[in-house]
Amino acid sequence: MKICVYGAGAVGGHIAGRLATTEADVSLIARGEQLAAIRQNGLRVETREETLISHPVATDQPADLGPQDIVIVTVKAPALPNIVEGIKSLLHEDTLVLFVGNGIPWWYFHAHGGDLDGTQLRRLDPDHSLWDRIGPERAVGVVAYTACTVTAPGVIRAENPVNRLIIGRPDGKADPKLDALPSLLNPTGLEVSITPRIRDVIWTKLSMNLIGGSLAVLTASPMKDVLNKPAMAGTAKAMADEGSAIARALGCDPGNSDEGLVKLAKSSHLQSIAQDLLAGRPMEIDALFRVPLDLAELAQVPTPNLDLIIELAIQRARAAGLYLDTVK
Repeated sequence: MKICVYGAGAVGGHIAGRLATTEADVSLIARGEQLAAIRQNGLRVETREETLISHPVATDQPADLGPQDIVIVTVKAPALPNIVEGIKSLLHEDTLVLFVGNGIPWWYFHAHGGDLDGTQLRRLDPDHSLWDRIGPERAVGVVAYTACTVTAPGVIRAENPVNRLIIGRPDGKADPKLDALPSLLNPTGLEVSITPRIRDVIWTKLSMNLIGGSLAVLTASPMKDVLNKPAMAGTAKAMADEGSAIARALGCDPGNSDEGLVKLAKSSHLQSIAQDLLAGRPMEIDALFRVPLDLAELAQVPTPNLDLIIELAIQRARAAGLYLDTVK
């Protein structure tokens, strides 16, 4: 099976490093210092158990690789419209494109059912290029539970003792190529499971990212240092309840938010969106913050606590020059 990982950041590098230990034909799209380091020294993934060093084919020219069976896209949501042609050059008739990301994905309402079926999200796909050129019927959602950091060019540290990917098509249907991924990756230490209800999983993680991401942007702190204050814990609880209400109004089960808050309050990992702010990188403001609130408005769910905290976080991103409203 030919698998290309598009994006060699923390998550993409981690997945590529695990895949490279399997029999899959693995390639990697990277750029800049990351690409140079991988070409010269290989890709180094440091886990709690071992260090994986591999030498996947790495390039910044996707068209050089030819069609793939699976493309795993790990670049962040703001960059997706800019890499449509690169992704398209990797496709054959049956290629699946797995989008690993946080927040609401651009394909969210494909095969959704109901009045909102087929609704396109302009904040995430402003010129419809993802919808029209890649196609939502190829899209597969991936929710990643892997706390990873690029510690040096070509070096990724995976901090979680357990690393998981939960994968599912928007229409919930099975696919032989997807079904092969658990047996391929589980022996490497990256646990993969397939779900027919990927939107539930998206909301389970998003409900916590709405809290952890926005508060981390405001405080530059991991949640264990924020949610141990009673005032912040109370606000986080109110935010979690509002996030769950949005999910349920859209027909999803976001899981037990109280359990999620307990886990979040123990986290010593700085949320990735706060890492982006501190590093001056583009932030996933729309996918993580703006679009969920757009969906709350569509579903007529009041979200006063989320509205306040998220607007403050968005203003922090604007002040840093890392977010520009593209859709009014």
